[in-house]
Amino acid sequence: MLNEPLLTARREDERDIPLLIWRSGRPLRAISSAPLGGGIGVRRWVLNATVPMSYDRDDPADHLAAMARECGLDGPGAGLLTGVDVGEVVARTDTGVQVWATVGLGTPIPAAAPPAAVPAQPVGTVNIVAYVPARLGDAALVNAVATATEAKTQAIMELGLPSTGTPTDAVAVLCPPDGPVCAYGGPRSTWGAPLARAVHAAVRAVGTETVPWSDRLPG
Repeated sequence: MLNEPLLTARREDERDIPLLIWRSGRPLRAISSAPLGGGIGVRRWVLNATVPMSYDRDDPADHLAAMARECGLDGPGAGLLTGVDVGEVVARTDTGVQVWATVGLGTPIPAAAPPAAVPAQPVGTVNIVAYVPARLGDAALVNAVATATEAKTQAIMELGLPSTGTPTDAVAVLCPPDGPVCAYGGPRSTWGAPLARAVHAAVRAVGTETVPWSDRLPG
């Protein structure tokens, strides 16, 4: 299984900046859109790191890899970034499915918005990390990402925002590497249904009150 995340911090630009680390006792199958360790493969850890809203580095994967080394993380993992305080993570569990969400809705947009409607500097970010306690096939992993995204969008719309997410949202879904293979991950499947409910509950709980991490700094 995926252990509960450890909240820690790193020192950067003379500031203590929060980050979350999930570790697994064994390699897990995973699918992710994360800048570091994205795609389908085996992952041993997940890192979700806060960065300033002004973040403009063009090497996020290298930056996350450096953070991972500083934290003593070895082997393959996935790394995500967000402009909100990851200490505000919300966890929800449904039928054995675990979900953690850090939600920043500073710049919500409809996915198919015309270019003029997209901000020049995208900020915000909804990051979702999920663990499903059954082995998902490749197609089911892809479907699980779609299911998590649909549930996130449902929650955002219920919050009264005419949007589907932010320009920088990311997701990681992990599962055991062995056992009978589950072929489906859709919202009415055995594991997709609790995944959808848990993601929806986590994002809905955060609402629109999350304060950007940079806004918490003095001065």
